[in-house]
Amino acid sequence: MAVLIDPPRWPAWGTIFSHLVSDSSLDELHAFARANDVPRAAFDHDHYDVPERMYDALVAAGAEPVRETQLIRRLIAGGMRVRAVDRTPKRAVALERAHRAWAELLPGTEDVGTRLLERWSDPSRHYHDVRHLVACLDALALLECSDRVVLLAAWFHDAVYDGLPGSDEEQSARLAERELDGVLTESEVAEVGRLVRATADHAPASGDERAALLCDADLSILGANAGRYDVYARDVRLDYAHVPDEEFTTGRRRVLEDLLTRHVLFHTRLGHRLWEAPARANLRRELAGLP
Repeated sequence: MAVLIDPPRWPAWGTIFSHLVSDSSLDELHAFARANDVPRAAFDHDHYDVPERMYDALVAAGAEPVRETQLIRRLIAGGMRVRAVDRTPKRAVALERAHRAWAELLPGTEDVGTRLLERWSDPSRHYHDVRHLVACLDALALLECSDRVVLLAAWFHDAVYDGLPGSDEEQSARLAERELDGVLTESEVAEVGRLVRATADHAPASGDERAALLCDADLSILGANAGRYDVYARDVRLDYAHVPDEEFTTGRRRVLEDLLTRHVLFHTRLGHRLWEAPARANLRRELAGLP
């Protein structure tokens, strides 16, 4: 069990960076980073990017200096390496995929799609951005959902995001109802709005298959691999950067405890099989690691 660091040789932002990793435990890695003032924002799936100026201090604090090839070998051997295909997509990649997905979903409405993607691409967003949209669409594909109404609800469900639970969902639903008026039938528009509102509590009624699909897709990040989950947790904190640490920790603990007390997190049979167990493991791990 060891924290490792490779030589600073990766250029970015006017300096060069090292990679700080653990060959056995993300908890060990996060604890070491926290103890040595490495910001959580520097975490990236299986490592922290640390600037050259921190290298000597981190080695002095106990990080084992290794060559980059040895660092990667030990990450892989310890089962800690997160493959590119299992990582959160880059924003530019997600945006390109989203443009294609909208064109296929609702042809002839490029103006609506453009306005939506401007919202999802707001630079102030961190977790609730276009990458989350694409992840939801991917999750719906895994759930074998091709229902246009559910897919449109996914597109609108966080279109308005001000960090105000309940209000965000209501405003997003109203936006959907305005944008889709005259594009879909009246009943379809109403159903998209209803589904968006269902994401406020992720508690669909028994037998409400459409809401179950959307809620499962929205929460699917909870069942991601541990490194991708920790990127999600990092980005949620960045979304609430204006909230003081103590207040955020109190609120986050409440959210995690509420999720863990639920009888089920995922309401579709396939979603439960895919994500329930890893989601609970991730939630317990994050809760245990809160200061």
